[in-house]
Amino acid sequence: MPLKLSTTDADFASAFTALVDARREADEDVSRDVTAILKRVRAEGDTALADYTQRFDRHDLNVSGWAVTPAETRAALDGISTELRDALELAAARITAYHEKQKPQDSDGVDSAGVRLGARWNAVDAAGLYVPGGRAAYPSSLLMNVIPAKVAGVERIAMVTPTPNGEINPLVLAAAQIAGIEEIWRVGGAQAVAALAYGTDRIRPVDVITGPGNAWVAEAKRQLYGVVGIDMVAGPSEIVVVADGKNDPEWTAADLLSQSEHDPTSQSILFTDDAAFADAVADAVQQQLPKLTTRGVATASWEANGAIILVRDLDEAMPLVDRLAAEHLELAVDDPDRYFAQVRHAGSVFLGRMTPEAVGDYVAGPNHVLPTGRRARFSSGLSVLDFMKRTSFLSLTPQAIGAIGPAAVALAQAEGLPAHAASVALRLK
Repeated sequence: MPLKLSTTDADFASAFTALVDARREADEDVSRDVTAILKRVRAEGDTALADYTQRFDRHDLNVSGWAVTPAETRAALDGISTELRDALELAAARITAYHEKQKPQDSDGVDSAGVRLGARWNAVDAAGLYVPGGRAAYPSSLLMNVIPAKVAGVERIAMVTPTPNGEINPLVLAAAQIAGIEEIWRVGGAQAVAALAYGTDRIRPVDVITGPGNAWVAEAKRQLYGVVGIDMVAGPSEIVVVADGKNDPEWTAADLLSQSEHDPTSQSILFTDDAAFADAVADAVQQQLPKLTTRGVATASWEANGAIILVRDLDEAMPLVDRLAAEHLELAVDDPDRYFAQVRHAGSVFLGRMTPEAVGDYVAGPNHVLPTGRRARFSSGLSVLDFMKRTSFLSLTPQAIGAIGPAAVALAQAEGLPAHAASVALRLK
């Protein structure tokens, strides 16, 4: 059964702290295994990729083909239903429109001292995108990763995806065709991340790697940060729902289960000020679980990591919500903006009773690649900025260096750096 807490419980503070601090991510064994994989791929390149693919995905890359051809992606798009094609195109259009608004502006101006100052933004040369694979792959993840890179202006985008038994979900290929991805490799796991970072004879290295994956993929990205840029270290999915008793318990239960079905380590938490509603939601979850094709995973997640927390009022819930810093936060109340104003830490917030998190996974527009594991305290969801970097610039006239140069000389001398001081002082004579 899920954890049930009340802020009136004598041990609430310690119990809630334990919930906040609970670790649901990679253990030392994963870290050790990933280190070995990265080392081997760096040393052996394509040979290591072929061996790992044979071992984990059960097919020979030299037979099934290393790369997906443009003809395969076109055929996949042609082969799906009109309904699904329209859905993918709607999602792509909305995601593009949202991310176009994120493009930063260059700056260039002269300040009061006569110093010209500014910054110029450029896209990285190449991005690597990891898309979870197999028959249960997610075309939505492809769109969420590819489109910000396209909007940023990245010239080369290389996608990697695992292909168990050599198979790729046709919806993923259809999404790739819609998104305009031409470089797709049939490799996955930590080894694919290593190939993107280090490069092999076949796969050229990239500058940034983004995209969700399992614990091994997340750990590979963590270990390779610095060799390449990454979006984040993604962990198990999370949802926090703040709801009063005016909500339909069936809706709230479905919202909680929308994350529970991702993985046994996913976490779903309800805050409410209505005890009867809390019980009704718990009952609704139990009624819905058997009907899900994902019931095994969802049940394991709900029983191990689910929680229902009763608060005196919803204002009391908000500091607790901030401590969780969840990936997804639903505010299912009459005046969600009132409570949203109290939120500092959340990956993405869904306002009102008619805004389920699941719509954000597909067609709303904001990116669904979001920080997990309380990382929303210091990081944000995937954006155009993850595929760009800023170069500052400045230009001084004789008058400008005369105005600010003496202060630079003084500071350089104070820091014991005479060559620094001289490089400025010589221009002041």
